[in-house]
Amino acid sequence: MTEQEHPPFLSTASLGKRVASPEGELIILDDINLSVAPGESLAIVGASGSGKSTLLGLMAGLDTASHGNVFLDGHDLGSLDEDGRAGLRASRVGFVFQSFQLLPSLTALENVMLPLELGGRADARRGAKAILDRVGLGDRVQHYPKQLSGGEQQRVAIARAYAGEPRILFADEPTGNLDRKTGERVGELLFTLNHEHGTTLVLVTHDVRLAERCDRIVELDGGRIINGATI
Repeated sequence: MTEQEHPPFLSTASLGKRVASPEGELIILDDINLSVAPGESLAIVGASGSGKSTLLGLMAGLDTASHGNVFLDGHDLGSLDEDGRAGLRASRVGFVFQSFQLLPSLTALENVMLPLELGGRADARRGAKAILDRVGLGDRVQHYPKQLSGGEQQRVAIARAYAGEPRILFADEPTGNLDRKTGERVGELLFTLNHEHGTTLVLVTHDVRLAERCDRIVELDGGRIINGATI
């Protein structure tokens, strides 16, 4: 099959991000050109401050570029307003963050149900319970985040991300707040679910072991791609 028959699910073209600072304009990202195929897993690595999380935010439509383009499932994010980007995220995108981002006033079940309810799913409770069972938290569904360990909170976040059957998952340091053993279990769960769902995965991580599980690794330095390797 040609690339034209199988276009990338996510791509960037001459993507850049600049911000004003007291010292003048600061270049966060410069001339980023990337393509991610449907179902591919891509790890973005690099030192702190290299632009990894900024790139993830631009590709997910959480932030806007200073120049260049991001194309997600055939849509140019730069041509959409915030409502348009939000609608695209709601229908196609899942997120897992380092800090879990669970709502403390909601139980594990309610945290997973929330995006399903917002998406109009009539079976939100059943769907949320099923995915929590799948991540091994069937007996913790009525617990609040403060009653859960860090690893359990991240499993709730992963369940929430996959509950809506996203076509692409963005994960920003998903094991960054966990000890090594817990991080390994969470990483295993993330990749197992990703394989089961056939989801495209873009992962920012400092964890070499986690990055090496991806199909491809891209390294950033000073806001530019300096290395891309096929695993």
